[in-house]
Amino acid sequence: MKRVRGVGSSVVAVAVVMLAGGCSGGGEVDAKPSPSVTPEAPEMVPEPVVTETEETFPRTPEGDLDRLAAKKGWAVEDSLYEKPSDLVTDICESLPVSAVGGASRPQWLVESGQMEGDRGAVLSAGVPKLCPKWSWAVKAASSGRYERWFGDGEYEVRAVPPAKGDVGATIPPGTYRTKGRLDDCYWERATKAGEILDNNFANAATDITVTILPSDGMFKSEQCGTWKPVK
Repeated sequence: MKRVRGVGSSVVAVAVVMLAGGCSGGGEVDAKPSPSVTPEAPEMVPEPVVTETEETFPRTPEGDLDRLAAKKGWAVEDSLYEKPSDLVTDICESLPVSAVGGASRPQWLVESGQMEGDRGAVLSAGVPKLCPKWSWAVKAASSGRYERWFGDGEYEVRAVPPAKGDVGATIPPGTYRTKGRLDDCYWERATKAGEILDNNFANAATDITVTILPSDGMFKSEQCGTWKPVK
């Protein structure tokens, strides 16, 4: 019997070739592409809406005042003050010393222009918050009913000060007193024409009282300290 040599090897080789052919060429079977994965866009979270009030004004007495001023539309037109509360802070610090020399504190507020326009509204709202001890001065200045003091100068005697102009240059009739070390104090009452009605020169006095009549025209004071109404 003849033995067929190599047949088993040939069959195996053919099988390998067929198997290889099934992976390429005409009988090629493509693998399905994997679905593309698109990264999800991050969720857009809207930024919180911050109002100007919340952002600008802290929860402090100063911030509350500035918030109120913004709501009311009060404007303080002064390069010295960035915010309305800065004005009030300055006045709170000034009131103890600003009016000592020759005016009552309400008078100083009025005659220095602090109560004009929106400044008066800001002070009326802010002083009770930031320095309540001076609320009475602002209230009196706002009402116009306050005591006026007079230092050195020349004054026109008028029962009612002019509505506009230099209010500080007028003095109403009445009795006034000055106290202290009054060396070389000179005072004078005169008519509108300048005729002297009464005067005096004191070089060593501590208390001087003068009565100004409605018929007087002028009152003059030099180195006499501060004249205050006698109640």
